[in-house]
Amino acid sequence: MRDRTQIPIAGGGPGGATAAALLARRGFEVTVLERDRFPRYHIGESLLPSLLPVLEAMGARELVEGYGFVRKTGAFYGWGGEEWSLGFDEPHRPAPYSFQVVRGEFDRLLLEHARGQGAVVREETSVRQVALPAGRATEAAWATRDGREGSTAFRYFIDASGRAGVLGARRRGARRFHDAFRNVAVWSYWRGAVPLPSAPDGAIGVFSLPEDGWLWAIPLHDGTLSVGLVTGKRSFHRARERHGSVDAVYHQAVEGSPHLTRILARARRTAPVKVESDYSYVSRAFCGEGYFLVGDAACFVDPLLSTGVHLAMYSGLLSAAAIGSTLRGEVDEGAARRFYETAYRQAYERLLILVSAFYRLHDGRDAYFRKAQTLSRRDRAGMRLHESFLDIVTGVEDVRDAREEAVDLLHAKLRDPLPGQRPHGLGGHATDRMFSLPTSPHHAPAGLFLDLDPYPRLVAAGGSM
Repeated sequence: MRDRTQIPIAGGGPGGATAAALLARRGFEVTVLERDRFPRYHIGESLLPSLLPVLEAMGARELVEGYGFVRKTGAFYGWGGEEWSLGFDEPHRPAPYSFQVVRGEFDRLLLEHARGQGAVVREETSVRQVALPAGRATEAAWATRDGREGSTAFRYFIDASGRAGVLGARRRGARRFHDAFRNVAVWSYWRGAVPLPSAPDGAIGVFSLPEDGWLWAIPLHDGTLSVGLVTGKRSFHRARERHGSVDAVYHQAVEGSPHLTRILARARRTAPVKVESDYSYVSRAFCGEGYFLVGDAACFVDPLLSTGVHLAMYSGLLSAAAIGSTLRGEVDEGAARRFYETAYRQAYERLLILVSAFYRLHDGRDAYFRKAQTLSRRDRAGMRLHESFLDIVTGVEDVRDAREEAVDLLHAKLRDPLPGQRPHGLGGHATDRMFSLPTSPHHAPAGLFLDLDPYPRLVAAGGSM
């Protein structure tokens, strides 16, 4: 393996593959170091329409469109005693559909696409450590599964290594877990389920539980239905003591949902249950001198609104634009980092607030939409309340916020504490500094905003587009 490259990327998942493809397409020297051999299993199967413009920018949309994944045209919510169906074919959506994917296959497609764009991909190779002399990332130590070791010097490093977090998790105090979302997810796969009645084609089903938690149902193109339970850690441990096993907790929850019992009446479970816990967290910083944290390496909100892959690919896009623009000499590195920190953190914090609103089960359906309305930048007179909600759950607001005007009301909301938290803004990790530079041509972080034409780059506010 070469002992120097412009941009090594730790992790070949959606975030790393997005950054790799975008940078390699522009002629940069990119090396992806992926711990596993693809395809490999991963949860996070329900994608948002916001990903289609990112796939377009990568040159991968046609590849994904033609693969045969289930086309997701909306979502169905049975939440807090109410039901509603949301279609993505409403005005101003980024696309009228997205996909439900088997992640092993989807991730392999993106990684192979990055390779086809010119990125060097080294599977079964782990980044063990990143040297930070004087605080700047300069060199990555790596090891292969067959025992070879080495190091690679670089200009910029992208940590897309997920929860493992080469930089995002291994430094003391680098991450903060959210007290409000200390949850456990338990899931498995079923065959023989019938579609949800009254739901959009290929929709994800999301169903709240009367006590603590919720369930998901995601139809996949291999004929299975992904069914998962998300509940608080304390509730999960009490339920396991009461029922005797994780399997029993899972089945008790599934059987307690009228929606799931209806569609699973003749289905059978085809895989063991899997468990994850404590997965809602945020890094103190999303980037630093010589490095960027992408996707789960920086933060993870909650699986409720299917935002994991959205944040990964969105941050992969932002990091590629920031690094590419810096290496071409178009922007100052410090300004590019400030742009990235603000734009990515704003996307994450908006979703954190929306998830918090959803977990307040006693509020009615319209309260969720009104909450979304306060978080959305555009007030569309005469349209239904769920327009702004859809802006957020489909991801369109994130790309728009990186390109257009500021969200003053959003900033005010982001300063408010989460329920039960001390008044330090989102439980203590937000500060006024994060909101002093809204992203737009008129009020842009470090005077920069994102432009996708003819390729992702950072442009000075007031400059020609």
